[in-house]
Parts: sequence; C-alpha cells; structure tokens
Amino acid sequence: MLGILIGAAILLYAAWRLYGPVLARLLELDNNRPTPAVTQCDHLDYEPIEPNALLSQHFSAIAAAGPIVGPIVAGIAFGWLPAILWILVGAIFVGGVHDITALVASIRHKARSIAEVVREHMSRRAFLLFLSFVWLALVYIVVAFTDITARAFVGQLDLGNGEVVSGGGIASSSLIYLLIPIIMGVTMRYTKLSLGWATIIFLPLVGLSVYAGQFIPLDMESLMIRFGWATTADEAKWAAIITWDLLLLFYCCLASIAPMWLLLQPRGHLGGYFLYVALIGGAAGLIVGSLMNQQPIQYPMFRGWQPPEAGNFVFPMLFILIACGACSGFHALIASGTTSKQLRVESDARVVGYGAMLLEAMVAILSLACVMRLSQTDPLLTSGKVEPNVVYATGLGSFLQTFGIPASLAVSFALMAFTTFVYDTLDVCTRLGRYIIQELTGWQGWGGRWFGTIISAAAPAFFVTQQVTNIQGKVVPSWEVFWPLFGASNQLLAALTLLGVTVWLWQTRRAAWVWIVTGLPTVLMYTMSLWALGVMTRGTWQQIQNAEKVAPVSYVIITVSSLLIVLALLMLIEAIMALLSTAKEQAVPASTTAGV
Repeated sequence: MLGILIGAAILLYAAWRLYGPVLARLLELDNNRPTPAVTQCDHLDYEPIEPNALLSQHFSAIAAAGPIVGPIVAGIAFGWLPAILWILVGAIFVGGVHDITALVASIRHKARSIAEVVREHMSRRAFLLFLSFVWLALVYIVVAFTDITARAFVGQLDLGNGEVVSGGGIASSSLIYLLIPIIMGVTMRYTKLSLGWATIIFLPLVGLSVYAGQFIPLDMESLMIRFGWATTADEAKWAAIITWDLLLLFYCCLASIAPMWLLLQPRGHLGGYFLYVALIGGAAGLIVGSLMNQQPIQYPMFRGWQPPEAGNFVFPMLFILIACGACSGFHALIASGTTSKQLRVESDARVVGYGAMLLEAMVAILSLACVMRLSQTDPLLTSGKVEPNVVYATGLGSFLQTFGIPASLAVSFALMAFTTFVYDTLDVCTRLGRYIIQELTGWQGWGGRWFGTIISAAAPAFFVTQQVTNIQGKVVPSWEVFWPLFGASNQLLAALTLLGVTVWLWQTRRAAWVWIVTGLPTVLMYTMSLWALGVMTRGTWQQIQNAEKVAPVSYVIITVSSLLIVLALLMLIEAIMALLSTAKEQAVPASTTAGV
C-alpha cells in the first residue's frame, strides 16, 4: 500500500503544480478585480476571510461522507484498482475542473448560484429547471448523510480485543464538538481573539471531545425503553435511529439560519483542521505500518466486470458510487453557495477550488486503503451487512494504532472524523436548500428563511422515517437505498454544472480550449450518470411490479428519479439552443460583412 499511497500523492501534487496554474491562466484570475465578498460584505452571508481558513471550511463542507463511503462501497464491489484510477483521473481532470470553474463563475456573477449563471447565459426556463433539479438532489444528499450519521450514534462496535466503542459515546462527542465552534465564534466576535489563538485554544478541545464522549455516552436505545417508547431491542434501535434522524434535521434547521460567523465559519475551520489530522495521521500510520509489514494488501485488485455480489457492471456504477473524491456536483453548490461569498481575492480560487478537490481525492485513497487491508473472508465483509463507516473507522484506527494509540480511542477518533465530515455537509445542504426556495418564491426576510429551511428539512424527514427496501425486497437502512440514487443525481448535477459553465465560457471566451477542458468532462458525466440513473429507475420499477406489497416510498423514489432524468434532458436541450443562438449571433456580422 505504501507505493500506491505515495504514488497517488505525487500525482495529485504534480496536478496542483502543473494543471492548476493552467486553469488559473485560462480563467484569467485577477486579484485587481474585487470579489463579491468585499463589495457586498454584510457579515451575515458575505464576509471575506483568509484563504487557509476558507480552505478548511470549504474542504470540510465538500468532503462529507462521500470520499469515505463511495470508495469503500465501490472498492468492495469491483476491487481497488478501478476505484483508484477513477479517483485520480476524475479529481484531476473532471472534479477539480468542475469545482474551480463553478467557483469562478459564481464570483464573476456577484457570488450568485450556478443556477443564476445558467439563467443569464441560457434562459429563465433553464434556470427554473436547474433549481428544481438541485433542490431534489439536495434532498437525496441530506437523506443519505442524515441516516448514515444517525446509525453511527446507535449500538456498539466490538473491536474483538475486549474493547468496545459506544455509538452513544460518538453522539456525545459530536454534540460537544458542535458547542465548541459556537463558543469560538462568539469569543472571536466580541473579543480581540485572533484566528490563530482561537485555533490553538479550541482545536485541542475538539480532540478532547473524542476522548470524553465515551465516558458520557448518550444511549438513545436505553432511553427509548426506559420511557416506554419501545419494548424490544429491535424496536428501541429503530426508534433511536429515527429520533437521531429528526434531531439531526432539527439541528440543520437552526444551523441554516444562523449567521456565518456563529457556526459555519468557526466549525468549518476547526473541522477542516480536525480532518487534516485524520488524513495526515492515517497516512503516516499506513506508511509506518507498511514499512513494518503490518499493512499488506489483501483485497483483490479487480473482481470482474460484473461481480455477482455487486449486481451491476463496473460501467456505469463505478462513476456514481464514487462521487465525492473524484467528481461531485454538490461541490458546485458549496462553491457558488457559501464559498464564493467569502473569497478574499480571485487567486484564492485555485487554492480553495482546485486544491480542496485534490485533498479530497487523498481522503478517498486513504478510505480505499481501509478496504485494501481486508481479506475477502474478514468478518466486516462476511457478516451480511457491510457498514462503510465501520470499515473506515477500524481501518483508520488500525493505521493510528501503529503509533501506540489504544484501539478504542483510535476508532472513536475515526468515527468522530466521519461524523465531522457529515455535519459540515448537512447544515450547508439545508442552507442551500433554503437559498433555492427563497430564489423560487422571492420570499426574503426571516419569514422566507424559516419557510425555505422547513421545506428543505421536511422532505428528508419523510424519507428517513420510512422503512425502505432494496431491489430484492429486503428492508435495509435508508442510506443504502439512497446512496446510489444520491450518487447518480449528484453526478448528473456535476454534468449540469459543467454544462452551464461550458456555455458561459464559450459565450464569453469563444476559445477552443473550452470544449476540451470543460466540454469533455460534461459529456463523460452526462453519459455515466444518465445511464446509471436509468438502470436504477428500471430496477425499482421491476421491484414494484414483482413485489406483493410495495412501500409507498418506492413510488416516491421512482417518481423523483424519473423526474431527474427528464429535467436533465430538458436542460441539455436548453444548453444546445443557447449555443446555437450564440453561433447564429456570431455568424450574422460575418455574413453582413461578406455582402459588403
């Protein structure tokens, strides 16, 4: 694994040094052009901050569980080699391009969303289609991430050596973690405490929360039985998961309307550094362990084009199972939703936009290493229920144990890192959903903020409280059904974003490089995501036809999935019409001149 890890790091660094400057030059980044964070500063949504702080915040927001769950699920299904190839090629030439162009497009349009860019360069009809698609995609994202986080807060993880990690302890650590940045934000706001000193003071407290949580576990299952809300262990577990789901969504509502300085900025800053520690510590442990022959590769490199357990072909499923880590449409929402409103100067776009994507690719590679260390007969893979967060936590924990860290603390740290990723995404998604509802309704002010927030949280609340089944009709966790749907809609969102920036760049530059740099990635993402979404929609329809009893949520899923396909195709038609219109306008002067 050592050679793979170092080789990936060198390749990503080379991309940063070589392709990053090329993108900056093509996009004409100019520090003399003031950014919207400066010209529209209101200290609520618009506020310029230092690039290192913004990188931490942006990185922690875009990463979420995506670069962990996706590579693990795809690596187990198809083998680690296809996953690594897509992560590296995707991050450098597709995802990184997607992120930086979305960020630059936003700051060149007063930090407005990609949907607004689409409206200006395509049509109002395309704008409404894009907003509708984005909001539906956000619902899928929130459902998948909320459910997988709630399940991390329930039950216990037996490490097999007499030590146990409590899900309730992880929940306690997470709640403490959420309080720390609020205190940090208030302290910095009303005192002269600098960001540097705030980091020195509050970052160790985040680490302390990991240790303290296991001593004060918030055991929701026991509470369910104690208060008579459940009578059996299975009922208590289900009730506990649903309770955590709803509490997480309630938190998202509050975080969505909180000022940036109170929660999003300090939490993103601390969360980013915490995740840097997880990335660097895990990589260092893997390197040391490999040198000591403690971390050999055991999992197969390639398991075939259609492994029986996977049930699908490598193409197109690999490209949608691994979304974050290679390419993710969600990143464009972050870049044009919150990050563009805080970018100090244009040159920071390369650091924050392209650099964060390459960092996320390293997180994905490290997550994949957690699979590579396992044999196919490992209990984590043969228990009948593979939990990516557990695979990640035990893998990262084993890397950290190389330095003599106790197993329970190492795994607790890894699980806390996992939930830290997710927290940053959940509340940002809800905030973005609120922005979209406000844009569609035109309802501003506190009333519009609360209305948009409640609507954006209510739809995920419906899904997470339903029992859902997979294509075989077996009851499974909500995240397991929604992850492929999230992946397909997320990658299709990336395709729509690339389509929008391609139209914008062509209309403003008329340069051939546009078709290569953003055009080819657009074609790739459109093809793979529509293909995958079509396969899954057909599978759900077959399940509905063959099942004796169909859960109502299945009809909702197939309806939304079909709607996403229709919206994407209509957007493609709008883009083609805009490009043809541009070509026609360009041809008119030429023909007139010829006549003269």
